[in-house]
Amino acid sequence: MSSKTSFTNSVIDWSSTVDMIDNVRIDELGVKERTSSLATRSIKRDSKLEGLMKIVSMCDLTTLEGEDTEGKIAQMSSKAMTPDPSDIRVPNAAAVCVYPSLVSTAKNIVRDSNVKVASVSSYFPSGQAPLESKISDTQFAINEGADEIDIVINRKAFFEGDFRKVYDEIVSLKEICGEIHLKTILEVGELETYENIKRASLIALSAGSDFIKTSTGKISSGASREACLVMARAVREFSDSGYGDKGIKVAGGIRDSKDAIRYLVIINEELGTKWLTPEYFRFGASSLLDDVLKQIKKLKTNSYQSSYYFPRG
Repeated sequence: MSSKTSFTNSVIDWSSTVDMIDNVRIDELGVKERTSSLATRSIKRDSKLEGLMKIVSMCDLTTLEGEDTEGKIAQMSSKAMTPDPSDIRVPNAAAVCVYPSLVSTAKNIVRDSNVKVASVSSYFPSGQAPLESKISDTQFAINEGADEIDIVINRKAFFEGDFRKVYDEIVSLKEICGEIHLKTILEVGELETYENIKRASLIALSAGSDFIKTSTGKISSGASREACLVMARAVREFSDSGYGDKGIKVAGGIRDSKDAIRYLVIINEELGTKWLTPEYFRFGASSLLDDVLKQIKKLKTNSYQSSYYFPRG
C-alpha cells in the first residue's frame, strides 16, 4: 500500500511522519510538574456543574467481557440514551462500545438517538493477529453497523522498532473505515516512556486515526493524566503543523468525577475549548458515569443522595 492515500485526506506520508517521530524529546520532570500544577486548579460551582454535564456527553459506556449478553447491551444502551430518567437536562452519552458480535444489538436500540455505536476490533486487546484477520474483524464490525472503530496498535512491531509496520497497519484499517471514526489505542501502560507515548501518538495520527486512545482497560496500568498531557501535546503539534484537528479518548481506571474534571482541565489548558466536546474528547467509562450523575444531583439538590437510583448499565 502506498504511504500516501486519498481516501480521507487524513493520512500523512511516511517521510513526514519520520521527521516528526525522529524529533521526539520529552522533559519528563516538566510533564509531571505541569500535570501536578493543573490538578490544583479550583473550579467554581457553576463551572463544575457544566463540566459534569460535559463529562456525561463525552462518555463511551463500555462493556467488553466474555459474559456480555444481548440483555446487558440493551440495558447499557438504554442508559446511554437516558442517563438520568428523572432529569431531561442531563445529556445522552456519546457512545456505547461493544464487541463486534454485539454491534447490531446496540445499533437497534440507539438507532433513533444521538448515541453512537463503537466497536473494538483488530483482535482487541492484544492486537496479536495477522493484518488480514484485523481487516476482517474491522469489516465485520462495520457491516454490523458500527459508527466508530477502536483498534489497538501493533505493540510487538512498535517495541521491535518497526514503526513503519505500525503505521502501515493503521493506514490499512483506516482505509477500511473510510469516514467511520477510527480510534487507535496506544496502551500507554505498556509503552514505558513519555517519548514512546508521543511517538506512538504521532504515528497513529499520521496514519489517519481520528482519535488516539490511552488504554484497552485490560491491563492494571490504564490512563494517567501525564499520558493524557503528552498525547494532547502530540495532537496540538499535529494540528499546528496544518494536518488537522484530532481527538483523544482516555480510558482505564477513571472512576470518579473529581479525576475526570482534572482531565478536562488538561485538555482545556493544552488544546483549548474546541476540544471540550464529544467530537474531540471522550472518556471510556464503566463506573465513572454513576459517580458523575450522583455529583450532578448533589449540586442541584445540595445534598448527597447515596441511595439515589440510576439504572445500571
